[in-house]
Amino acid sequence: MHSLDRIEPLDAASPEFPVSIDDIRAAHARISPSIVRTPTLHSKTLSALSGADVWLKFENLQFTAAYKERGALNRLLMLDPAARAKGVIAASAGNHAQGLAYHGARLGVPVTIVMPRPTPTVKVMQTEGHGATVVLHGETFDDAYAHARTLEVERGLTFVHPFDEPDIIAGQGTVALEMMEDAPEIDTLIVPIGGGGLFSGMGTAARGIKPDVHLVGVQAELYPSMYDVIKNANLPCDGDTLAEGIAVKEPGLLTRRFVAALADDVVLVDERSLEQAVSLLLQIEKTVVEGAGAAGLAALLAHKAMFAGRKVGLVLCGGNIDMRLLANVLLRDLARSGRLARLRIRLQDRPGTLYNVARIFQEQGVNILELYHQRIFTTLPAKGLSLDVECEPRDEAHLARLMAALAQAGYDAARVELA
Repeated sequence: MHSLDRIEPLDAASPEFPVSIDDIRAAHARISPSIVRTPTLHSKTLSALSGADVWLKFENLQFTAAYKERGALNRLLMLDPAARAKGVIAASAGNHAQGLAYHGARLGVPVTIVMPRPTPTVKVMQTEGHGATVVLHGETFDDAYAHARTLEVERGLTFVHPFDEPDIIAGQGTVALEMMEDAPEIDTLIVPIGGGGLFSGMGTAARGIKPDVHLVGVQAELYPSMYDVIKNANLPCDGDTLAEGIAVKEPGLLTRRFVAALADDVVLVDERSLEQAVSLLLQIEKTVVEGAGAAGLAALLAHKAMFAGRKVGLVLCGGNIDMRLLANVLLRDLARSGRLARLRIRLQDRPGTLYNVARIFQEQGVNILELYHQRIFTTLPAKGLSLDVECEPRDEAHLARLMAALAQAGYDAARVELA
């Protein structure tokens, strides 16, 4: 259910607000000896591209490559000795599992993580590598979550929610404490929202330091769960998003209160924008981020008018992306920018035809990477063939010159477009 009918938004100034700037400062004092004080750096190139003044907070440089360590560690440090001895449990196949497992092992707190059975083996191995016990249960996250709550009661463990707890929110808020200290000129924060824990903590911290700071949340277009709550909309939440770290169908009951009270706006970004942002951060900043970690930049570039002239802080909240997926994203970005292309050319099956086509590529200075002939499975006549040429122009203008040269030579050539 995506509606504010279930729970009233809190006023940030209300004593009922369950996390304060003081709670976040206390959390920072508690966790700072054991986390990385990641840099907040100004980006000249992204500033020029976006029309805003841009600072980046590199949370992908944490030991487990994500900000989730902060909340997990704060929660572990707040446990009483008896709870520490029995251990904690969580349901997660992502960064929360890694952060909880790593700091649990470091502190000597037993950690059990319940994951759905289809979870990629590499994630299971990474979590076990940090010393956690992994229980595979069910086909979906909801199945794993329900089983974790059952084991919590059966084994007397403490459940650590990935976002909907005050101690978690306070830990995540330490990201903004550091950002505002390192770059006090920031007047706008763009924060990714999945369950809402990061936005809740960062928003509380930033408003506590600078009451007029502008706070904008961003969600993947395929998973607009918090957007639905705030905008009283009913957009569907489903699909295979690059930003899997914020692909949450049901935001927290607590965090939705924070977002309702703190957010100036919540915006959506599509998959193409997320892919472009991941690629730009690698090309420009030489840093690897996952889809969720690039969501802030995706929003900045997709909604330029909203942020023009502002001093914007973006948090690169995680860097855990599958290498094959990253390779696909980078190649797709090259294709969209005209630096990689596949052309489909109709030819007659005669000696010398391929040579003549290749000569045009040579004359135009376009490198050929791969050739694919298709004689049988085609709608062309028996004497015809389809030739796919994967090639490497310098840019869109260079590709256009190649297409014009092929047309002038009498060849029917078309570009194979990406989705």
